[in-house]
Amino acid sequence: MELTRSQKEIQKAAQEFAKGEFDKEVTVELEQSRSYPAELLQKAAELGFVGLQFAEEYGGGGLGLVDACLVAEALCRKDSTMGSAVVLAAFGAECLHRFGDKKMKEQYLEQVTAGKMLAGIALGESDRGDDFTVLDTTATRSDNEWIINGKKRYVTNGGAAGFYLVLCRTEAKHAENSGVALILVEPDRPGITVADLGDKLALNSVALADITFADVRVPLTNLVGKEGQGLAQARAFLDEVKILAAARAVGIAAGAFDRALAYVKQREQFERKLAQFQITRHKIADMATKIELARLITYRAAADFDKGKADPTLSAMAKMTAARMAVEVADEAIQLFGGYGYMTEQEVERYYRDAKTIELCLGTRESQKDRIADLVIGKLK
Repeated sequence: MELTRSQKEIQKAAQEFAKGEFDKEVTVELEQSRSYPAELLQKAAELGFVGLQFAEEYGGGGLGLVDACLVAEALCRKDSTMGSAVVLAAFGAECLHRFGDKKMKEQYLEQVTAGKMLAGIALGESDRGDDFTVLDTTATRSDNEWIINGKKRYVTNGGAAGFYLVLCRTEAKHAENSGVALILVEPDRPGITVADLGDKLALNSVALADITFADVRVPLTNLVGKEGQGLAQARAFLDEVKILAAARAVGIAAGAFDRALAYVKQREQFERKLAQFQITRHKIADMATKIELARLITYRAAADFDKGKADPTLSAMAKMTAARMAVEVADEAIQLFGGYGYMTEQEVERYYRDAKTIELCLGTRESQKDRIADLVIGKLK
């Protein structure tokens, strides 16, 4: 895909920002202390890297998903952990941008794009995976309020977000999908309990929590869009952020590749550079090819989205392909480093862990295959 002049400038700006602001020693410290890089987020927001695809009237860049993917790839290529933290700051705000009313957008999106607030979205429940057709979390009308009860699992930015978009059933538990809605819930409402999930394999700077809602009351006006549209909104949101996740995966793979390539070009064994051995050269060739193939499908999906031709099949394919590729490339990078690859100093072990996180989040490989098969096969007669 040929980038426009503007897109090349955005890509270069993101690369220069990451080069100047990302410090691997700081990353390790933040990971160990499980602290979010708030100062870094503020700087990124000031340069317009947060909510790049949001409308300008709400503090966004007024650009497209391709532009957001270019930034995500560039940031994660330089530092997989800090890059992911910046990209995930707005996780959930995409849904508010597309389906929220003007008042909601003015109150929350502007703070997210300014780097002053983290977004949150609570979709999944225990043992449900990404199947939202059956929900235990309910929202019951009472006068001018919704009363929300239920428990949401694995909420990104849980406990740190300035708002949560909560997927609820507003009718009987086993009603048709028309009874599903997204409702905005402020974190300081009585009845909310946040259970931090503790240390993770990766991305410990980004909070992950279970959130319980016990008779949480919010105004009826906190409904996002119209009642009954929640399931479609959640799926549209996931189709969008899967493409962003694929871009992060491409960046992570490219970052691991950069480090492995530099290492084999300077490391000597048996009086020869590692890059002179055919087996090493073939590994490098395979890694470079995998990255480019994943990049192509990712930006094809993003470009279609920007043209108003969002393809959920392509979105799932991009996420599945790029995430698996990133794990494979980062694994091969560790292999090329040998024992050094296990040391935090070389960074490739962290790139591997961060890549694995993307593969597991937003649906595993198996769930992506289910989604793709459903869309390709369609209904059987």
